[in-house]
Amino acid sequence: MTKDQTMGLEHKFCRIETPITVDDGLKIEGYASLFGKADNGGDVVERGAYAASLDKLKAAGRGVKMLWQHDPTQPIGVWDEVREDETGLFVKGRLLGDVEKAREAAALLSAGAIDGLSIGYRTVKATKTNKGQRLLSELELWEVSLVTFPMLPEARVGSKGNETDAPLDTVLREIAGAFEAARETLARDNTPNRHP
Repeated sequence: MTKDQTMGLEHKFCRIETPITVDDGLKIEGYASLFGKADNGGDVVERGAYAASLDKLKAAGRGVKMLWQHDPTQPIGVWDEVREDETGLFVKGRLLGDVEKAREAAALLSAGAIDGLSIGYRTVKATKTNKGQRLLSELELWEVSLVTFPMLPEARVGSKGNETDAPLDTVLREIAGAFEAARETLARDNTPNRHP
């Protein structure tokens, strides 16, 4: 998890057990967040954490943004469906073929070069558990990004038709996950006035 100092948003990187699928080069779907699973930052998202935020967005006629690497200057598509189910936060959408970065993202996803989803959110309600974790019970969801380095290294996302990784790819993913976890820990330990 990181904090975006300019917008006050937190980011949660997630490689998930159910693969993200890529159809027709531009349609994607998968889980952006899993319920009940502790990430490397010690956060656990509770079932129902996104419900109020999704209802509020729907009532306002707005949607969750699809960004590239959490960059607000790089929207790459639209999420046509964002909903909670028993597993987590399911997203389904389209990369926009007229956007250069979206075409690049589609190619990278299809090749398995990127395989992560990450949420940008604000914490509304959270409690500390006796294990030292944050239990996130209400989140204000702003965006879901396609990312290079996810927060849950033991889970994976792949493009449709790429069910297994070559051994070198697996090792590189594990190394990237370890570096990301170390970076997140250092950032969390060095952030003054961190509030749950």
